[in-house]
Amino acid sequence: MSQEIEQYLGKYPEEIVMLFSKIRDVIYSIESIIIEEKMWAKIPSYYYGEKFVRIIPFKDHINVEAEGLVNHTNDFEGCKFTPKGMLQIKANQAIDFGRLKMVFSETLI
Repeated sequence: MSQEIEQYLGKYPEEIVMLFSKIRDVIYSIESIIIEEKMWAKIPSYYYGEKFVRIIPFKDHINVEAEGLVNHTNDFEGCKFTPKGMLQIKANQAIDFGRLKMVFSETLI
């Protein structure tokens, strides 16, 4: 994790940082692509070429922005989607990381 993103996460509760790390690990588990991690508009972002995924932490949840989510709004039971189409994951909420990996693959590849 970049030092800039580590510092950014320092203001969030441990449970949010742990969830952030798990989601980040899912992005990096996509085979055969090299992900570029950087801050964009003060938001942790993960790029492959022009395509991106953003992980946006809040005090009690994380929003995930990924183009591929548009095709999977019914696949994340119990999760909320924001008006902007971001997946909102609560800190203590169960999440299907396999399905999330599929969404990230569709978004980035």
